[in-house]
Parts: sequence; structure tokens; C-alpha cells
Amino acid sequence: MSDLKGLWKRSMIERPDGSRDTTTRVDWLQGVSLYADLRQPPWLPEFAGIATLDDLSRADCVALARQEGFAGRLGFDGRHFEWLRHIDFQPVSPTADAGSLHWEAQILVERGRDVDYLEHWHREAGGSAPWAATLLRETDRGTAALLVRAGALFMFARDRADPLVGHRTLSDAVAAAPDVRAARAMIDCEISSGAVTAHGFRITASTLPYRVGRRLGQRLSPSTMTIPDHDADGGGLERRWHIVDAEGDTAALRA
Repeated sequence: MSDLKGLWKRSMIERPDGSRDTTTRVDWLQGVSLYADLRQPPWLPEFAGIATLDDLSRADCVALARQEGFAGRLGFDGRHFEWLRHIDFQPVSPTADAGSLHWEAQILVERGRDVDYLEHWHREAGGSAPWAATLLRETDRGTAALLVRAGALFMFARDRADPLVGHRTLSDAVAAAPDVRAARAMIDCEISSGAVTAHGFRITASTLPYRVGRRLGQRLSPSTMTIPDHDADGGGLERRWHIVDAEGDTAALRA
């Protein structure tokens, strides 16, 4: 487990049907045990002029629904690793995300346990100490969140308000949404990645395009974390989170 801390990028996945993907951008940031993962296809639009959730059109929601991302805790039973998902941008899968890991030269190879897939991972620079992460629960809504830092890099994940039920994929859910407001609510799950700078934690990629370029702006106390955000129409709000669990040097999570 300790050898996996830091940032990993995927160069290839081979699926059970034999198809391969080498173009999706996949970042996996691993802490001591908590982790986050963001997967974005290369053809996502630029979303120029999108500043709030309410700016998203139905077509925007359809495009964003093709993203993937999740966060939680990595487990190991001595043979297989399992990426337990506390937060998932897509609907919950009936199959565990579990596989074996081994080195082939400089490539970390992941082979599925319950699904016959193959992935190639490469360690990236910038994900060294300090390592810190915290698992969060929103005090007034009960929504889950997670913040993980590895050196100069961080990832933040926040669940949507209502779980996706009865759909195989987020694309299916958005297609079945009765109106654009319902489609936006389904998209409103944040998986963001970024850099730790002298001016705070700056978001550089996100499932929510209007979050890119903004600071996370978190404030940390011994038992809570407060993060500024915006409501659907762009009005300011503060999300207050109770710290459920923490690991590593938690002082490194201060903005």
C-alpha cells in the first residue's frame, strides 16, 4: 500500500470485449489509504461561458455524463486491491472494483479480479510528501466528500445530493430526466483535481467545468472543514463538513 502513494496516470485500458482506450485522461491520486480518481474523455467541449450549474444545457449534461470519477478507500487482502467507492460520479456498479497489481518494467499493470480488464499505470512527479486526506460528511445534508493531498497535488470529491437509482449509467439517467433541472441535479457531483500553490488549492480539472480555475478555499478546524461553493444559480454558499476520518499530516490540508 505504501508504494502506491502519489499520482498515477493511465496510458491504456483493455476491456473484456478486447477494445482499448488510450485517449481518456485518467488521474488517480492515492493517499495513505484514501484516494480519488478522475476520468475525462478528450472530446469534452470547452464549456465557454459556463459559470454555474444553471448555465448547463441539456446537451451539456449529456456530454458531461460520459465522464467518470470516484473516491474512497483502497483496501488490500494480501492478493487483490479493491477501490472501495464512497463517492461515484456514475451509478453504483454491481461489481467490485478490484484487481491485482504488478510491475512490468516501469509500467504498473492492473488486472481485474471480477471483470477481465487490463490497465497500464505510470507514476507521475509531484505526488510526494506530505500525504494527507480526510473523509467528510456535510453537517446539514449528510452528503459525503473527500479531500486528498500528495505533495503539490490534490483531489476533492463531493457526492450529489440524491443518489442515482435504477440506471446503469449516468448517460441513461440524464436521457431519462424529465427536464433540464433534473439533468443538472444528476450531474452535480464534483470530482476535481488541482495544484497546491502559494495562493491555495487551485482547481485545474473537474467534472463540473465551472469549478476549473477556482480555489478550493477550504478552512480547517480540529473537527470540521468549511468550503465555499455556489448554489445552482451562482449565489455564494458555504458547505460545512464534519470530519469523519483523517490520515497523514492533516495540517497539510489547510489552504
